[in-house]
Amino acid sequence: MKILKTKEVMEKILKNIETVILGKTDEIKLILSAFLSGGHVLLEDVPGTGKTVLAKALSKSFDCDFSRVQFTPDLLPSELTGINFYNPKSGEFTFREGSLFSNIVLADEINRATPRTQSGLLESMEEKQITVDGTTYILPVPYFVIATQNPVEIQGTFPLPEAQLDRFLLQLNLGYPTREETVKILQRFAEKQPLNDVTPVCDKQLMLDLQQSVNQVYIHDDIYTYITEIAQKTRQHEAVELGISTRGILALAKMARSYCAINGQDFVTPKEMLYLIPYVFSHRMVLKGGIRSRQKAIVSILEEIIEDTTAPVEEWKRK
Repeated sequence: MKILKTKEVMEKILKNIETVILGKTDEIKLILSAFLSGGHVLLEDVPGTGKTVLAKALSKSFDCDFSRVQFTPDLLPSELTGINFYNPKSGEFTFREGSLFSNIVLADEINRATPRTQSGLLESMEEKQITVDGTTYILPVPYFVIATQNPVEIQGTFPLPEAQLDRFLLQLNLGYPTREETVKILQRFAEKQPLNDVTPVCDKQLMLDLQQSVNQVYIHDDIYTYITEIAQKTRQHEAVELGISTRGILALAKMARSYCAINGQDFVTPKEMLYLIPYVFSHRMVLKGGIRSRQKAIVSILEEIIEDTTAPVEEWKRK
């Protein structure tokens, strides 16, 4: 599939989602880029900004299986992964699939579940499979986890460990809509629920073809060197306890390819990398003292590092 075809299909999906979510074009593009990359998204924002609605609109735009899990302190890992139960009729144990056996999984308020339950997501997010009682089950494809959490209300919550955060390709904050956008939302939701009118515009096979198409996007070796240097400087910064891992660099390269494909571009420039770095790197960094919630401080450090790193100048198209 050609890149221009990818752009055409993703624009249809974008317009479909925007019938429900207004004023979040950039954020939707980033989420679609993560989906194209085969990665996962963490939406962190205060209640009422449309996180869950956005996830539902995304799922309804694809002709894929969808499951929503409300994470609570009493949620068990087996409810996510599945369980073997004894069937008295057959006299054998039968495997019952958990809620992770779906194409798109909405993990709502993921930080309200215990670390034991959160860890049930690790294998599924990284390896697209689940192991129960020594037996491995392959998850359906495409597979995409979109999780939400409230950063303000922390009582009774369990912060995601670094290993879990690293599984998310990017972290986003939606923010409040503008005054004009809020008025349009009120008008649109006054008489009906727009979410009910969202219909699929992309099936599973087409989505898999789109995911393969992003591999055509070219990244010059000098850009690989550039983002590697930035990542290394995060590890050496005096205020940073935990810098960017190799997985983080790979995630940035994947996101850059998908983001360029959505925009109809078959090569990556430093401009796209610089735009994506805060979304891909911020949640992977821990400041000294164990602080990882100071988003502004982390972004400031990244800006400082980027300013101190010379961007390459080259003809970025494939030769």
